[in-house]
Amino acid sequence: MIRVALIGLGKMGLSHQAIINSHPDVKLVAVCDTSSYVLDILNKYVGIKCYTDYKKMLHEEKPDAVFIATPSRYHAEMVKAALDMAIHVFCEKPFCLDLAEGLRLVELAESKNLVNQVGYHYRFVEAFQEMKRLVDAKAIGQIHHVRAEAYGPVVLKPKGSTWRTSKNEGGGCLYDYACHGIDLVNYIMGRPDAVGGSVLNKIFSRDVEDEVYATFFYADGKTGQIAANWSDESLRKMSTHMTLWGTHGKISADRQELRIFLRDEPNVALNLNKGWNTRYTTELTQSVEYYLRGEEYSEQIDHFIQRIKGGRTDTRSTFRSAWDTDLVAAMIIKDSDSSHINADCLINQKTPSTEKNGLLASIKSLLT
Repeated sequence: MIRVALIGLGKMGLSHQAIINSHPDVKLVAVCDTSSYVLDILNKYVGIKCYTDYKKMLHEEKPDAVFIATPSRYHAEMVKAALDMAIHVFCEKPFCLDLAEGLRLVELAESKNLVNQVGYHYRFVEAFQEMKRLVDAKAIGQIHHVRAEAYGPVVLKPKGSTWRTSKNEGGGCLYDYACHGIDLVNYIMGRPDAVGGSVLNKIFSRDVEDEVYATFFYADGKTGQIAANWSDESLRKMSTHMTLWGTHGKISADRQELRIFLRDEPNVALNLNKGWNTRYTTELTQSVEYYLRGEEYSEQIDHFIQRIKGGRTDTRSTFRSAWDTDLVAAMIIKDSDSSHINADCLINQKTPSTEKNGLLASIKSLLT
């Protein structure tokens, strides 16, 4: 039986607590949070041992593994405390808001040969798993473009800040929504080599962006795009979609289904017809021990536990892969901070005065 502790009892922490409790190979030995109300309820009705100091909990309980589901700014110190005690770590996403800190933790976990995983749960959605299998099998030939999108209703009007809308605590739409899309791109296509045209735009929030747009560039000529907006009330909850274009067709997937279009001929080996093929999540997904919010949440926890049981550190979403996602996010931030170039200003700098009027007229005619 693997002894587990949990830090953080917000939305994700309580979800993890319910799934962990149902796992046949796990014993939840203690939880930690700053809310005395939540701890009192759990202690009274569940009987679990409760702490308000995570370091005290780790030292007294000495768990085999810990789940960290706190606001993002606390991840680094908590992950380090656990790794220093040779405890396997599952950390919620994003991994770390500071790149240097994140890389040190990646190297520490690897040097200690500890199982490490970050909660990028879309890697456990079977439609995206099927997309990766088809890409690896070259089902649509050479990929030349990818687009990842994430939309949902988080910030819909100006209001007081929460930790998610604080730049130093949650990181805004980039780290809350867009990172899911970035992580899927990294997982299926590999990390982009450069980014450009990045936009971090505030709609309602004061401290962070509410929408994110950027273009990805790869050394082999592939391109990609990320689009995310957490102020989209046309959706009831977060919706993530990914589309790939290749030389032989196209694949698109979300949590509900995967659709693949083959342009030239059927692929018998992959059981694909020419034209459109649809595979639904219901036919792709295996049953799970406990269903809460989606089978992918149970899948990722079971994956982490099975890796601990097997003594393997190659989780599907390692600290290193999550750091790659943080790196792309940092690239987007840096790119968005670069100066915008005004067309008139560029023409004034580069064009002799005798040519300006004619050139400006030509540009205007093309734009109208």
